[in-house]
Amino acid sequence: MESVTEPAGCFAAPRLARWLVLLLSVAPQAGQARVEQIDILERAPFALGQSWGEGGAYEKIRGIAHFALDPRAPGNAAIVDLAHAAKDARGRVTFQSEFLLLRPVAARAATLLYDVNNRGNIAMLGQLQGVNPANNDPTSAADAGDGFLLRHGFALLFSAWTWDVAPASPAYRSLVLAPPVAHGPAGVSITGRVANEFTVTAATSVASYAGLRGLTYEPMIPDDPAAVLTARARPDDPRRALAREVWRLLPPADPGGPGRIALDGGFQTGQIYEVSYTARDPFVTGTGLAGIRDLLAWFRDTPFEGMEPPDQLLIFGISQSARAIGRMLQDGLDVDESGRLAFQGAFLQVPGGGGAAGFNSRFAQPTRHPSLLEDHDAPSDAFPFSTAPSRDPVSGVTASRLDRAADAAGRLPKLMIANTSTEFWNRDASLIATLADATQDLAPADNTRIYGFMGAQHYVGRLHGRAPFTQCVSTIDHYLPMRALILALERWTAQGVPPPPSAYPQLGDGTLVSAEIYRALFPTEIGATPPEQPLAEPRLDFGADFTRFGIMTEVPPLHGPAFATRVPAPDADGNDKGGVRMIELMVPIGTYTGWNQRSAAIGFPWATARFDGSFIPFARTAEERAALHDPRPSLAERYASRDDFIARLRQAASAQRAAGFLLDEDVPRAIAENLGRYDRLLAHDPADRGCGYLFAD
Repeated sequence: MESVTEPAGCFAAPRLARWLVLLLSVAPQAGQARVEQIDILERAPFALGQSWGEGGAYEKIRGIAHFALDPRAPGNAAIVDLAHAAKDARGRVTFQSEFLLLRPVAARAATLLYDVNNRGNIAMLGQLQGVNPANNDPTSAADAGDGFLLRHGFALLFSAWTWDVAPASPAYRSLVLAPPVAHGPAGVSITGRVANEFTVTAATSVASYAGLRGLTYEPMIPDDPAAVLTARARPDDPRRALAREVWRLLPPADPGGPGRIALDGGFQTGQIYEVSYTARDPFVTGTGLAGIRDLLAWFRDTPFEGMEPPDQLLIFGISQSARAIGRMLQDGLDVDESGRLAFQGAFLQVPGGGGAAGFNSRFAQPTRHPSLLEDHDAPSDAFPFSTAPSRDPVSGVTASRLDRAADAAGRLPKLMIANTSTEFWNRDASLIATLADATQDLAPADNTRIYGFMGAQHYVGRLHGRAPFTQCVSTIDHYLPMRALILALERWTAQGVPPPPSAYPQLGDGTLVSAEIYRALFPTEIGATPPEQPLAEPRLDFGADFTRFGIMTEVPPLHGPAFATRVPAPDADGNDKGGVRMIELMVPIGTYTGWNQRSAAIGFPWATARFDGSFIPFARTAEERAALHDPRPSLAERYASRDDFIARLRQAASAQRAAGFLLDEDVPRAIAENLGRYDRLLAHDPADRGCGYLFAD
């Protein structure tokens, strides 16, 4: 291994091709975060040196960060099982993480933006720039999409933080952490009960029991004779044990992949299966969160390869990744060992109610989280949900998500939390802005803004057919307001400029209601029936050791009363009220909902899709509407002409821009997207049940 420090701005690509590994050793300074060494594996021009607006040309640096955590440091006290991991001669727990940095070449980036990857995948670029990089490795101009973040001069940082990611193809560069393992005295294995819930979308004799695109803890004993397999039709039904002789635990189909299970007669749709057994050697999963903290703190303090540190650091996460940020805040892992904030601002995209309980406990499986159908017994959604203090009427505890998040000087990071309508139905989203019994609204803390992208689904819909659901998916483009808000977050942290006020459905103004009221208000005879209820997670009791030490002794957990959740109220068209008024709702061509029913073919038709909403188009003319008995006015009755529709789009875009949810540069895109769908709907034969007309491609 050769130790080389290249001059700032010098790529020396031919030399880099000859060196397999470049090493930069950086000695830690007093009070610095616990990154002890950085190994540079690759350094090269990004996109062949193409210039990106104010960011100019960028370079890509890939490396390994080496961490050392002191279990005795107060800043690490919240990391479950850290004291049980192997230690070096100094008494520190060591591990490492791969990282990837994209940064401007000619000038120091004022802001470094860290993307908490989602199940090993870079997620931020797909939503904010329009393209997911090929092989999880941004290299070419095509991998940068429209270059939004680069054009605005951000340095972008990615690293590995979680372990339960199923292996991808050899060419795919997943960011996966190998955390330390917890052991008992004298290195004896720690054991515990692990439960894995799974369903199938078609009858099959062999299934995987790991979580979503993930891994799980495998049985300590292969095909453990004491393992238990149960089945039930609904989450709250009693578990029915299947005779041990009719099923078998199988090894992974591919090395390093998830284990499998075989059942005589096959697994069937419409059944929730759960296999439980004894596992051993739990990972210290909280080290992944500490690694994010310490890598950011290192870049905050340390000149790197000829450039001074950025002025501010922001962190961004989508779904699972946003919930990981929530866990960092809850455990105080946004504050480094020296008592300083590792980041000044955070953008939590679609975290639902937070779901932060599954990232820092013994035998934690970060990929698991509940929806209306799945994983109700996963340690995910737990009080407190809000950034302002509130009281749980069942436990009597008063708390907030930020009770441990302030630094030594009492400062908190500035937060933006954004959900779509789908998270209200499937991820307890109302709980971040109401009391736990839904009796009144709860304003967020002063450092927090919360936004609801109404009518949108977890990600912008992309299914061209209805299957495996009953409706076409919602195509509302909430990525556009995300772009405006990430720049607003930067101004808020750097200049103190307040971002748009919180915009979220509320009980007080009637825009947040029970499912019963929603069903009564939703228009009838439009070919869609609202769900009976949203997710209402029960209070879970994993035993007293879980609360104190993060150790589950009750598997499955005992159930207490459910948290009270609410959903956005629909208007006469069935479109959600309150929150951020998306252009698609201000100038609608149909009904957009946060829910979509599962088709009977895949089982559980009573349940909603985990991530997808619905789109039900308006009739084109009054005659078509009358034939369908549709109570919603047709397109022709709403808009006098195509020019009238365009004029209303421009008015809506202007209003959204004035509210701070649309950038000037994105106005043409917003108008073009909505006008394209209007034109394609007018040309679409309503007898055609396909959904391809919603898409330009």
